[in-house]
Order: sequence, then structure tokens, then C-alpha cells
Amino acid sequence: MDLDVFAAAHRPDWDRLQDLVRRRRRLSGPEIDELVDLYQRVSTHLSVVRSARQDPALVGWLSGLVARARSAVTGAHAPAWRDSVRFFTRTFPAVVYRLRWWWIAASLGTVAFSTAVAVWIVADPAVQAAIGAPEEIRAYVENDFANYYVEHPGASFAARVWTNNAWAAAQALIFGVFLCLPTVYVLALNGANIGVAAGLMFANGKGDIFLGLIIPHGLLELTAVFVAAGVGLKLGWTVIDPGRRPRLQALGEEARAAIAVVLGLVLVLFVSGLIEGLVTGWVHTTWLRIGIGVAAEALFLAYVYTLGRKAYQEGETGDIRDRPATAPVAG
Repeated sequence: MDLDVFAAAHRPDWDRLQDLVRRRRRLSGPEIDELVDLYQRVSTHLSVVRSARQDPALVGWLSGLVARARSAVTGAHAPAWRDSVRFFTRTFPAVVYRLRWWWIAASLGTVAFSTAVAVWIVADPAVQAAIGAPEEIRAYVENDFANYYVEHPGASFAARVWTNNAWAAAQALIFGVFLCLPTVYVLALNGANIGVAAGLMFANGKGDIFLGLIIPHGLLELTAVFVAAGVGLKLGWTVIDPGRRPRLQALGEEARAAIAVVLGLVLVLFVSGLIEGLVTGWVHTTWLRIGIGVAAEALFLAYVYTLGRKAYQEGETGDIRDRPATAPVAG
């Protein structure tokens, strides 16, 4: 094959494709159709030129042209970092804000239950005796409770806490689809554990130590668990009462939004794990470690109620963008 003759014969097509690619954002309908046609035609030309193996420079130039044309035809994908920024500035906070009444209710209910358990233990010595022998309780309130936060190296302890909290949050969220009941159980179990610890510490005059060690990491950690539980309760209630949407459609929409919450809470629980592993037991100035925990909680709430509210008011729901409006079904 005479490559010079071939190039001369098809140069107008190549130049025209190059011009269309350069103006791809301002093309008319017929020009877009022409772009697609020329892209397919020049891709064939590239295969012919490659098979000739006579002009590497021409092969390289045509390869670049075809690659740019492919990008213009298929559409360029947004960089991954833009997707991440959008997720953390719009999708995740918008879902958390949209479902705020669910996780606020979970928070208030669990705190009320924990407080009731703690008051019951403080007020009734018989309950304390049923929990453990006097020497066991003494060891717990005098040493074990505080030593829990320093008996392991900070980094490894933070990693273990992160894993445990992520599992608890996942249980509270995922199991909610079973008509809410498993999520309520998870909340009750966690609330009872906190209530027992608080009751024993306050009953033995160690309430200040309890609050000084729980507040730094507990505010953000428990908020994350409550958010997960609130989303789980919403999933379960969607199964019970899907509203005007078909049940499977409603559940699918809420489940896709729940995935966004799962991914976002991974980071939130990572931060709370760092605070528990590196601050709670190792910062000995009480007001400083409590201040760190309060600041972390305040930042998270401000994040949800500013970015989340704004994104929600602009129509962000947390569902997958550009999803098909319908799904194929049998029959």
C-alpha cells in the first residue's frame, strides 16, 4: 500500500475530525452525528495505517486523534477526586440531614434508656449486687474502667475500636430492614451497657471519672451509631409503609442512600476511634480531652446542618445519580 496516497486521500476526514473534536462543546446536532461517523471511519484508517507499519509518526498522531475523538463521543468522566469531594460535601451530609429526625429519635430514646438503667442501679443496691460481687465492682470502678483506655498501645487500640464501632453501626443500619426490630435491639443493648457502666461508677462516687472518659470519644462515636440506627429504622419503616411508591422501589431508593451513610460513617468512626485511642486515656487534663470531644461533635453537627441542609434543599437525596428511571422486569 502506498501510504502517502492513502494519507492524502483521507486527510480531509482527519482534518475535519480534528476540527470537530476541538469544537466539541459547541457542536450542532448534525455535527455531533458527523463526529460519531468520522470517529468510526478514522478508527478504521488507524487500523490500516498500523498494519502497514511504515510510518510510526503518523500512527502516533492518528492514535491521539482517535483517543480525543473517543473522549468527545463517550463523554469525559469526572476525576475521582471530584466524586470524593461531591460525596463528602453533598451526598453524605444531605442524607444524614434528610433522615435527621430518625437518628435524633434513636439518640433520645437510647440516652433515656441508658439514664433509666443507671438511675435504677444507683438507687437499688440489690441490683448492684446482682451485677457482680463487691470486690469485682470495686476493681471495676477503681481500676478496670479507666485502665481499659490505656492497657493497649494507642494506635492499635484506635484500630480495634474503629473496627468494633463500625461493626456495631453496620448491625444497627443493615438489620433495620427487618421491620426495625433488630436495630431497636442493638440500640437497647448498647444503651444497657452504657447504663450499667454509668450506674456502677456513679453509685461508687466515680461519676466524674466516667464522664471525663466517656465524653471525649463518646459524643461523636455514639452520634455515628445513632445515625446508622436512624437510617436502619428508616429502611425498616419503608418496608412497613412505603408511602405512594411501590415497596421495592421505595426500599431500593432508601437502600442506595443508606450506602452513602455507611461509607461516610467509616470516616466519622475513624475520627472517633483516633480520639478514643489517642486522647481519652492519654490526655490527662480533663477539660482538654472533653473539649476535644465536644469540638469534634460540634464540627460534625455543623457539617450536617450547613452543607447537608444546603445540599438537601437543592434536591440532593443520596440516591445514585443518572440511574435508570425503570428496571426491566419479566413478563
